[in-house]
Amino acid sequence: LREEPGDVLVFLPGAREIRRVQSLLQSSGLDSAVRVYPLYGELSGDDQDAALQPSPAGLRKVVLATNIAETSLTIQGVRIIVDSGLVRRSLFDPSTGMSRLETQRISRASAEQRQGRAGRVEAGVCYRVWSEGAQRSLAPFTPPEIVEADLAPLALELASWGARDASELRWLDPPPAAMLASARDLLSRLSALDASGR
Repeated sequence: LREEPGDVLVFLPGAREIRRVQSLLQSSGLDSAVRVYPLYGELSGDDQDAALQPSPAGLRKVVLATNIAETSLTIQGVRIIVDSGLVRRSLFDPSTGMSRLETQRISRASAEQRQGRAGRVEAGVCYRVWSEGAQRSLAPFTPPEIVEADLAPLALELASWGARDASELRWLDPPPAAMLASARDLLSRLSALDASGR
């Protein structure tokens, strides 16, 4: 805020970190012309709208966001990005049969996408909280969700469509065969699928 003009978009992994940083910023003696707004999926529509609105003349804002702001939104006035380099993702654990949230490093593609948020409307700047060496060690792309998700809902949907062989369908990223077979086995044991897989 001292070094650059404009509004700030900060990428954090989740709502807990957003609330913590918001509390720290608000108790740090910020200039009265700076407003801090959270932005994540579980917020009400009004709260999300407040974060997305342009700042009134004479005011600046700091938007603390999850990766919800990574691709599809343009927040007017943002020309400064602060990137934690972290994201919280849901990962399916086949050994427990449950999904869990895990905080992970972002991919290089995500880092570049986030950096691009700074230059959407005018020239901007991106502060990354990791080294250039760490940047080179990031995975090139985020793995497709289908390779890490619980496939039981997909298996049930395929069965309701009458699609017995998922490999006959055209996929951007096909579901892993072993994980899909495991999901079908679970659904059979729960009597959600009959012996013919319907």
